[in-house]
Amino acid sequence: MTHHRIDPRSGTAFTLDKGQKLVVIDPEGQQVADLLAFNRDDVREVISNGRTFDYADTIYLTTGALLYSNRSNPMLEIIEDEVGRHDFLLTPCSKDTFALLYENEPPHRGCFGNLAAALAPFGIEEDDIPCAFNCFMNVPVDGASGRFSVDPPLSKAGDRLMLEAKMDLVIGLTACSAPKSNAGSFKPIDYRIEG
Repeated sequence: MTHHRIDPRSGTAFTLDKGQKLVVIDPEGQQVADLLAFNRDDVREVISNGRTFDYADTIYLTTGALLYSNRSNPMLEIIEDEVGRHDFLLTPCSKDTFALLYENEPPHRGCFGNLAAALAPFGIEEDDIPCAFNCFMNVPVDGASGRFSVDPPLSKAGDRLMLEAKMDLVIGLTACSAPKSNAGSFKPIDYRIEG
């Protein structure tokens, strides 16, 4: 099994066969990884936070949770989770995110731009990119008001998340570029494929 490293503020895309396991690792701690999944045979079928929330009855997804597609088919199952807090509410950060939410942060194409570039060879265009499953991202929601905050990730150095593919997939994965998501710093993300 080969470990792969995603450099800070960058992204990649690769295929994952049905039954294979994707292990996403936070090597230094408190770093978010945006994860997308597309049906390899028809990339119009894509991971869906709305369908997933419908069937899970929770926004806090952890071990045993299935991540569903826009066609209500299971795409990934979380089979091991050393952190227990991830986000599926917020969209990938983008150049617009940096323009609208960060006054002193230099412009950056963000996870959205990194995912678009990495997924383009698979025939996936910018408008095909949905809300990502944000591994290790910590977004507490107030039950009374519905307001949320983006707090530092709970992940420590070496923590990992393992997901099993339920169909043949194209995966997009980043080392997130937004300072608010990563406790104000940018670090790499590691991953490996098992099976």
